[in-house]
Amino acid sequence: MSENSGTNLRLMSHLMRRAGFGAGRDELEQRVSTGYEETVDELLHPENQVPVDYYEFLRYYPLWWKPGTMGGLGHAGWVWRMINTRAPLQEKLCLFYHQLFATGVAKVDHYDEIEDMIDMFREKGLGHYKTILMEVSRSPAMIYWLDNHENHATSVNENWGRELLELFTMGVGNYTETDVRECSRAFTGWTLVHKLPRFHMGRWDWEFWYRPEDHDNDEKVFLGHTGNFNGEEIVDIILAQPATATFIARHLYSFFVADEPQVPAWSVTPPNNPKAVQVIADVLIESDYHIGTALKFILTSDFFKQAVFSKVKNPTEVVIGTLRLVGNTERPSPETMGWAMDITNMGQDLLNPPSVEGWHSGIEWINSGTLMKRTNFTAELISDQSRPGVADLTNRVLSAGNSPEALVDACLDVMGPLEIDSDTRLELIEHAKSLEDSGQSKNSAQRENGVSNISEILQLIVSLREFQFA
Repeated sequence: MSENSGTNLRLMSHLMRRAGFGAGRDELEQRVSTGYEETVDELLHPENQVPVDYYEFLRYYPLWWKPGTMGGLGHAGWVWRMINTRAPLQEKLCLFYHQLFATGVAKVDHYDEIEDMIDMFREKGLGHYKTILMEVSRSPAMIYWLDNHENHATSVNENWGRELLELFTMGVGNYTETDVRECSRAFTGWTLVHKLPRFHMGRWDWEFWYRPEDHDNDEKVFLGHTGNFNGEEIVDIILAQPATATFIARHLYSFFVADEPQVPAWSVTPPNNPKAVQVIADVLIESDYHIGTALKFILTSDFFKQAVFSKVKNPTEVVIGTLRLVGNTERPSPETMGWAMDITNMGQDLLNPPSVEGWHSGIEWINSGTLMKRTNFTAELISDQSRPGVADLTNRVLSAGNSPEALVDACLDVMGPLEIDSDTRLELIEHAKSLEDSGQSKNSAQRENGVSNISEILQLIVSLREFQFA
């Protein structure tokens, strides 16, 4: 492999980890031949891909249509989508928005209502941020989650108004308590129609309901503007604030580029790369907050290309990325339920975030328990030679050479390409030598022993600190 082709492969691998869930070597090589910017354009146009047939999943698991609470596995259908999608950035954006607009079944009590939010993110997530805000404002799941059904003209509930400003648009320090109340007044009367009782194959939908008689029609003073504002006018005022563009830009940077401190610290902790956040904010303002335009800028920027392995993988990335790599995971099966639970056990209970802040990310994903779960999950799958992706990895390593150094370097290459420190590489080489010295690769079953050695080195690699980064 030439130096240039190796660089292109590393860059494409980086892109597919961030704008998707990783990719196998065959796909990476194909995308390198297509070109980097061409691949970015393809990822940004999911409408050109054959969509996942969700009814294939429902044919096996019909109770997952409007599933209610479903014993903690309501996200299994979404997991199956992520495994099988041909538009990985579309699903990655759903994950981004779910973190940003965190809404949980622990309170909502209906997975299907939160699934409706995810479906909306899937359909509209690459469009204008105002569209997303307005859809979320009218989402029955969000209305119930943040108590806006209890926000009345005669009795204002500030929960939705506060989080709209604090977590969804501007961030702490850019508004006053008066602004919170005036914002909340503008969303009075934005409520929902309650569900009918459960029927035999699922649950009836909640519906958004605007009640004009319950809306506060008096004058409001919000962020220096005065008028008889309703919710959409409030959103327009918010989006006109430079602080909003900076806040959303920092969210995009933290999710797609490099880990930032947790959101509650942002009011007192500057961005790790203020220049990058500012230029993303400028693109948002110039494009009227068009997320697809902002993402194209990010994914083709130098600061993105240089931010290799600077994000800790979240549990969904660990599980989905591994499954897409090893293969033979397409058919809905009891394993699908197990994989959904694996994500939860690693600390990310999809459709049920711990609070409106979402999950704390970055290094906080890792503790002694979750690290063991991550390693065991990946090691078990990467050692399963019956899976086509694993067989392909093994064959590539077998053709790379027989020395311990060649074995280790080939394994690192097919698992990334992955860069590790020199001391760790030497330890892996010493272990490879011990396998060779034991005589395992010198008997009549040389290939079988070679496969066994490769499998053991791969399992050690997925236990490394470096493998936990995307």
